[in-house]
Amino acid sequence: MVAKVYFTKEITPESLIRIYEALGVKLTGKVGVKVSTGEDGAKGYLKADLIGPFVKSLNGTIIECNTAYPGARNNAEDHMKVAEKHGFTSFADVDIMDADGEFKIPVNNGKHLEYDLIGDHFKNYDSIVNLAHGKGHKMGGFGANLKNQSIGIASRNGKAYIHSCGQTEDPDACWSAKYEQIDFIESMAEAATAVADYLKEQGKPIVYITVMNALSTSCDCEKNQDDPVMEDLGIVASLDPVANDQAFIDMVWASADPGAEKLKERIDSRLGREILPYAESLGLGSREYELVEI
Repeated sequence: MVAKVYFTKEITPESLIRIYEALGVKLTGKVGVKVSTGEDGAKGYLKADLIGPFVKSLNGTIIECNTAYPGARNNAEDHMKVAEKHGFTSFADVDIMDADGEFKIPVNNGKHLEYDLIGDHFKNYDSIVNLAHGKGHKMGGFGANLKNQSIGIASRNGKAYIHSCGQTEDPDACWSAKYEQIDFIESMAEAATAVADYLKEQGKPIVYITVMNALSTSCDCEKNQDDPVMEDLGIVASLDPVANDQAFIDMVWASADPGAEKLKERIDSRLGREILPYAESLGLGSREYELVEI
């Protein structure tokens, strides 16, 4: 079955609410909105004035986990200070999900990971919005819904486990682990699939939205994030994370903006697009989609 990906060129608080409504899924109960709070010093993270009305319409809680790398978000106390500085606490509660620990979920049919470690508070949510910012990434090539669901929902130790391709849970040791680049890309796909499988088993819905603005070659997790290299593209939303990420990639590749070449080079130099066929092979979603403009 071909997935539907909804698209709007308009990037406004109103269009974000409209594209969610187009998905036809009413999220109920305690709603977690997984969004990157952005490293202290970054500039591309999704801003409060854009996403605040949408999150408030769901009575949602911003959910995050601590980083594996040294910085201003590798412990819950400092992470909350950054979340407040970046405006997230102005419109919603913020939950650093691994503040009180983590739990293990299985990775089925993985080549690299035996399990995924995710923030313990993830258990507390009845439904999830994977609200990603589309952009490049220094290690993964690009970040959108798949990265937001793998590295983003993993605990600090879980991030280390993914970054080391299953070799260590130690955040101090993971950066010296030896692996091939494709192994890391595939490890992210395995972790993202584990989260989707867990939610399906629990009967908890998830929707996927990617805002394609401030398109830098570097990620919101970098305090010295590069400036955008190309024009904003819009917003895509789907019930299929593979289709939604594929649509983002296709729009970058179809763009006539000269700056798109810089983003394409970043993505392909890190084998970023390889996450899509591997995630599809794991059953996470489909690269085939029908684009529905709203």
